[in-house]
Amino acid sequence: MSHVSLLTLSENDNIAVCLQKIEPGNQLSSSGLVAQNAIPSGHKIALTEIAPGEEIIKYGRVIGLATKDIQRGEHVHVHNVEMAQFKRSQSYGSKAQETQFVLERERATFQGYRRADGRVGTRNYVGIVTSVNCSASAARHLAREAERSGVLDQFPGVDGIVPIVHGAGCCIGTDDEAFRKLQSAIWGYATHPNFASVLMLGLGCEANQIPLMLEAYGKPQDKTFQHYTLQSAGGTRKSVEKGLLWLETALAEAAKAKREPVDASHLSVALQCGGSDGYSGITANPALGYAVDLLVKNGGTAALAETPEIYGAEHLLTDRAASTEVGQKLVELLEWWEDYSAKHGSEMNNNPTPGNKAGGLTTILEKSLGAVAKAGTTNLNGVYKYGETIKSKGLVFVDSPGYDPVSITGEVASGCNIICFTTGRGSCYGNKPVPSIKIASNSSMYSQMKDDMDLNCGAIAEGTESVAEAGQRIFETILETASGSKTRSEELDIGDAEFAPWQTYAQM
Repeated sequence: MSHVSLLTLSENDNIAVCLQKIEPGNQLSSSGLVAQNAIPSGHKIALTEIAPGEEIIKYGRVIGLATKDIQRGEHVHVHNVEMAQFKRSQSYGSKAQETQFVLERERATFQGYRRADGRVGTRNYVGIVTSVNCSASAARHLAREAERSGVLDQFPGVDGIVPIVHGAGCCIGTDDEAFRKLQSAIWGYATHPNFASVLMLGLGCEANQIPLMLEAYGKPQDKTFQHYTLQSAGGTRKSVEKGLLWLETALAEAAKAKREPVDASHLSVALQCGGSDGYSGITANPALGYAVDLLVKNGGTAALAETPEIYGAEHLLTDRAASTEVGQKLVELLEWWEDYSAKHGSEMNNNPTPGNKAGGLTTILEKSLGAVAKAGTTNLNGVYKYGETIKSKGLVFVDSPGYDPVSITGEVASGCNIICFTTGRGSCYGNKPVPSIKIASNSSMYSQMKDDMDLNCGAIAEGTESVAEAGQRIFETILETASGSKTRSEELDIGDAEFAPWQTYAQM
């Protein structure tokens, strides 16, 4: 791809993407295309005359309808484009193909922590997981007291102590799917392979009772799991004192874990895009999709999420579903979301956000077509509820909102041990206990926010790197990060406040 001012993504497109800021009156092609107005970088320009009601085509697919006459060379954006209705594909699995796996003995490897249950961690933390918000301050207090004591200095092989706190856990029904989302998120963190040991801390009278959670999910091994409540321990001070005694044993146990070579089949990567822009679907997301294909061929797992952000592009996934059942489950999720948004007086096109639009995205259809590129090209092997344990290998889907902290909470709870997060506007996201690799879609933002970005894919749009080359870099970075190399967010010690379970219930 040579460096030009415009990029046409498909021969059928009636718009092009501007690769730099365009001034009005600029001649942009040998065919005499002249910019009618100023157009920001990453935004769209009309290649033809487009009449009201006519389809706007990008990636060779419909992203919206013109709301007025659009002149050739005119800026195409929210002021002259509206959401288009579409018909969903029913050809489940029509494009599914057999994946060419790397031989097991030749798989890529990394240095991970092998846990007693056979799962592998990419980090070695000790966690304090709360069942309810009422124990959140005590959990944070316990972590602070431990850090002040200097006890961590005795265990350099332990990455830290992480309090997992949230704003829920009480005055809610306990016999519905909404409550299951909360419980599965909490339990997924409490049993995550990146935690060597976990203390579950409750208040005692909350709706989300710890004994009921243990009954529902099964108590983990005693050596790595402890639980009690503030009320049973005698209040905050006594709970912290009890917790400090537990930490002495927990840290010593965690320090016994050592990294060892394991193959890439033990990696489960959460795919996420946040603060997307007009470049995301052209650079960072396709490059991540290439890395996903490499991961899957090496026996690993990649989890796509953000259900509203595949809306209108889900056929690109259902067409390669491993079975009709898998394809139907994905479509049923979209139908649930349509109903859910309508009940709350919202609509699916309320995503993109203002930042997405400022970066060049116009409708959810356009955003979704770019977002799905993160999923690569292999078969869709499973569809999971929010926080449900992933059991399939290869590409899977985990239901979640598009709001990044809530979505990633569900992916991590489902078992993901690495996060790959593409961004065009610039996300400062970090996560504990799972490292988050942030991938910039454009060089301008990468230069502006280098302290927060791990990789830059802007060179793809500039014509100096291919999608395959960038994807290979991402895959290698995944392996290095899984082996202990710190991400930017880890260097900045970001990730203590990002546990954000999805709340769909009535709080009474």
